[in-house]
Amino acid sequence: MFLSWVQAADEGQSRGVVGRATLSLADKPRLEGLKTIWEQDPAGGSGHFALRLAVSPDGENLFVASGDRQEMTPAQDLQSNLGKILRLTLDGGHVDDNPFVDQHNTAATVWSYGHRNPLGIAFDGAGNLWSSEMGPRGGDELNLIEPGVDYGWPETSEGDHYDGRKIRSHTERPDVEAPAAFWDPSISPANLMIYAGEAFPQWQGDAFVGGLSGQALARIDLEGTTAEKADEWDMGTRVREVEEGPDGSIWLLTDGPSGRLLQLTPPR
Repeated sequence: MFLSWVQAADEGQSRGVVGRATLSLADKPRLEGLKTIWEQDPAGGSGHFALRLAVSPDGENLFVASGDRQEMTPAQDLQSNLGKILRLTLDGGHVDDNPFVDQHNTAATVWSYGHRNPLGIAFDGAGNLWSSEMGPRGGDELNLIEPGVDYGWPETSEGDHYDGRKIRSHTERPDVEAPAAFWDPSISPANLMIYAGEAFPQWQGDAFVGGLSGQALARIDLEGTTAEKADEWDMGTRVREVEEGPDGSIWLLTDGPSGRLLQLTPPR
C-alpha cells in the first residue's frame, strides 16, 4: 500500500512525503517495511501539501499530486516538484517516457505542472486522469490531466488573489490549459471520486467532490474528456472525503467537532 504524510524539516519547515509498506493482517493490523519513496523538494511552509495518490489502471505507475506549498512560483519551475502532478515507478523513481525526462533529475518525474493545491486525483473508466484543485478566491478547478501540460498557476486562474489582486484568466493565455470545469464562488474541493458502482446507475462515470468551505457534495457529469457541473447538494457541514463503498453506496466523511461518517444509498 501507499500512504502520504507530513514530516518536519530543517529550520521549522516541513515537507510532504510518500511511503510504501505492506499491510499485514496477521494477529493485529500493522504496516511492515515502511519506506519513504518520494518527498517534496524544497521544504516549505505549513500549507498546500496536496499529497493525493493514484495508481495507474495498469498497476505500473504511481501518480502523486504535490501542492505549491503556498509559494506559487515553484509551480512553474521544473527543477522543483511543488505545484506538480508526478508520475513515478512503484518504487518512487522516474518513468523513462515521462515528458521532461531529459531536462533535470526532478523534472524527470513531472507529468504536468502549473498546479496550486490539487486535493483530488482519480482515473475514470477509460483511463483518463482527472484532478480537482483548490484555487485562490474563486476559481476552484476540475482538470483533465495530460502529460507535459502547463495548467497555468500562478500566472492564470479563473479566480483572484485573496488580497484582491487580479489574475489573468486562462482565456488570456492560450498556451496554458484551461480547467474542464471550475467553481466561482469557491467550494474548496477536498477530494475526487469517480463513481463506478451499480447502486446509482444514472451516475456511473461521474465525478464527485466534497466541498469544504462550500459545505456541499458536488457531482460533475463526465462525458469522455469533457466535464459539466451538475448537482450540488448542501450538506450543512464541511465534506472532507467522498468514497465509493463496495456495495456502490457513497460514503462521506465530514470534519470538525461534530464530524461524522455518512452513507448515501438510493431511496427505497
